Amino acid sequence: MPDTLLLPSNKREHDLALERSPDGRLMVLTADGPIAVRLRQCFPWSEPQRHISLRDDRDREVALVADPGALDEDSREALELALAEAGFVFEVTRVVSVDEEVEIRQWVVETRQGRRPFQTHLDDWPRVLPKGGLLMRDVAGDLYRLPDPRSLDRKSRALLWAFVD
Repeated sequence: MPDTLLLPSNKREHDLALERSPDGRLMVLTADGPIAVRLRQCFPWSEPQRHISLRDDRDREVALVADPGALDEDSREALELALAEAGFVFEVTRVVSVDEEVEIRQWVVETRQGRRPFQTHLDDWPRVLPKGGLLMRDVAGDLYRLPDPRSLDRKSRALLWAFVD
């Protein structure tokens, strides 16, 4: 087996299929069967949700996802969940403010990494994660995870209630 891409070099993200195995691992689906992979961020660090190397248990790159947006919905969701679990996201501990402007929602949150302002489109809503919690993607593509919105302070919950069922 080659030490770099196992998928043909002409295979693009929209041809790549990913899924979660019953034990929670991220799997790349190939003609020879599924391959369990782990994520490794590539540069630039300013775009941690892009250029994601998917590596097998021998640290060989199985595939490189330059743009997760090019994946089909199921594959993108599997990758987003794996990213959230891998810690390539900001973990929100408090919602400070949420303001709506023309086509944009302005958020200010406290995270484990410090206070962060970010923007989302008005039609972008937090996604409920299968194991609980919420995941949001800002206009720059950064991910924000709220592990348990019920454990947030009263003000944070009040600011979130309009966005969560």
